[in-house]
Amino acid sequence: MLDNQIEKIVLFLLEQQGLLASRLDALGKQQDALQEEPDFSRISDLREAYREVGRDLLKLLFFVEVNAIGLRKILKKFDKRFGYRFTDYYVKTRANHPYSQLQQVFKHVGLGAVVGAISRNLAELQDRQGSYLSIYDQPALPLQEPVIDTIRAAVDRLSYSTNFLTFLGQHALIMQEELPMPTEEPVDDQRYHFMSLILNLANTFLYMVNTYIIVPTADDYSMSLGAAATVCGIVIGAMAVAQIFSSVYFSAWSNRSYFRPLIFSSIVLFVGNVMYAMAYDFNSIAVLLLGRLFCGLGSARAVNRRYISDCVPLKIRMQASAGFVSASALGMACGPALAGLLQVKFKFYKLTINQNTLPGWVMAFAWLVYLIWLWISFREPAHPTDETHAPESAAGPANNDVLEKGITEPLLISSEAHQDDDEDDVECDGSEETAEESRAPVNSIGAAYRLLTPSVKVQLLIYFMLKYAMEILLSESSVVTTYYFNWTTGKVAIFLACLGLTVLPVNVVVGSYISNMFEDRQILLISEIMVCLGILMSFHVVIPYSVPQYVVSGLIMFVSAEVLEGVNLSLLSRVMSSRLSRGTFNGGLLSTEAGTIARVIADATITLAGYLGENKLLNVTLLPSLVICIMSIVATCFTYNSLY
Repeated sequence: MLDNQIEKIVLFLLEQQGLLASRLDALGKQQDALQEEPDFSRISDLREAYREVGRDLLKLLFFVEVNAIGLRKILKKFDKRFGYRFTDYYVKTRANHPYSQLQQVFKHVGLGAVVGAISRNLAELQDRQGSYLSIYDQPALPLQEPVIDTIRAAVDRLSYSTNFLTFLGQHALIMQEELPMPTEEPVDDQRYHFMSLILNLANTFLYMVNTYIIVPTADDYSMSLGAAATVCGIVIGAMAVAQIFSSVYFSAWSNRSYFRPLIFSSIVLFVGNVMYAMAYDFNSIAVLLLGRLFCGLGSARAVNRRYISDCVPLKIRMQASAGFVSASALGMACGPALAGLLQVKFKFYKLTINQNTLPGWVMAFAWLVYLIWLWISFREPAHPTDETHAPESAAGPANNDVLEKGITEPLLISSEAHQDDDEDDVECDGSEETAEESRAPVNSIGAAYRLLTPSVKVQLLIYFMLKYAMEILLSESSVVTTYYFNWTTGKVAIFLACLGLTVLPVNVVVGSYISNMFEDRQILLISEIMVCLGILMSFHVVIPYSVPQYVVSGLIMFVSAEVLEGVNLSLLSRVMSSRLSRGTFNGGLLSTEAGTIARVIADATITLAGYLGENKLLNVTLLPSLVICIMSIVATCFTYNSLY
């Protein structure tokens, strides 16, 4: 039955390709006639006719994608119900057969030829009258045609293959709807502003620098104010505590504006860093903590993510997402490295400038410069209302051609069958969603929680675990290395900077090579085991604790956690409901909250463990990491078959 359905899909696909080819052939004859008697009004009509063919081709691509998703879900159901890897058998026996119908669904060579014909003819009709050069002779000149850009984006989604760029982009968890509408791309082009995107990425970079620049000196700063060295956990974690709340209101604020939240973020971060720097002269740990809380209240990462998902055109959204991750990784490496360079001590009027206060002054100056740049260069995109979308969506079904009629005939009866991947894995409770409700944004925590399937919850648990383990490693590094090895602030800064610099190379290796050789769920489980191994190696048991043991175990834990984070978010972006790509409580916010809560608990654990003495700090803080890691491994094993 499945073979018959696939055959119906392929035959319908070939039939529609033939119809499109016939229309292109007829338009080509009209174009030849215009070469002899140029008529600019007819040229304009001809270009619009080619665009109409492109829009029908886009519908055909949507048809193929819907059925490809349906096929994957059917095979997934077989695996789940029978407890047997039927998918492996089916794909191996069908995909490599000389008469394979399955390959026609995924290779779509004929569609590429149609795209090429539309592109070439539109290019010749656009500002090329009297020219004998084709697009093949001038490959460097891009065709500025929204329809073609949308078609290419749809083809890229259909022929999805894992590479470094897509892997890095998914690392940001900037989600997209599975089937973007053709009308979205022109709107994106009107809202997109390159300098505004750069300002969002700069905000991401500066915030990560701000987060980690104090890590090498937080213990010294705490001690200089009369507190224990382990209070550094609270000092570092105060920023994450405030971020739990700021992420929610910034996400809600970004429904109405992007410019005002970024302005507010910059001002709050400027004030917070000034308070952090002046706490030394006030000799007040309260001012120090309040300054870090203010910095956390200025966390605009939710706005940065939202700007990329809402305002960046689909054709460059993956590059922008990869830029978001790269800016975060670079900031994470530059923060500790910058702290290592700020080893000075002098008085400026009544202000003390030293290695503890200078990070605050440097970041305050950086946020002031950023605020001025933001005020001058940022362009607020238009926020479309529901009313403005109504005419566009109503105009969509107006076409009554054979393609529109046949788009849902094979395999999937109606659009209601297109549900989120893992929603198929849970039993239906009898309630039905309309098409509008299934695409409605999620603006309440209750609605978001109801969309979390068991697989998604496991993915969020894994994300919680890896953020907890990484925060323990980074935040207590200065205390642990000072106690065991007498490291200076400079050595701690070098160690943390080296860890941060591994992020991008690790993602290159995983995204370009490892992900093409193994399934994501296999990489996920192996990475969890490696994190667990790194935690076990970090314990101080009997033998004297040495630098090689600490560095090697920390490197294994950190690199494995980075691999785990990328693969986990890549899987999460696929198994999470597409409704969570929009609204206040979107997928990016949920993952951010899970990671932020993990960091808060980890930093609180360091401070509480400090009351037992610095000699017990390492083992006491590693024990919860080990327990949570084992729990996540067990949970992964139970949901392994649903993680595709």
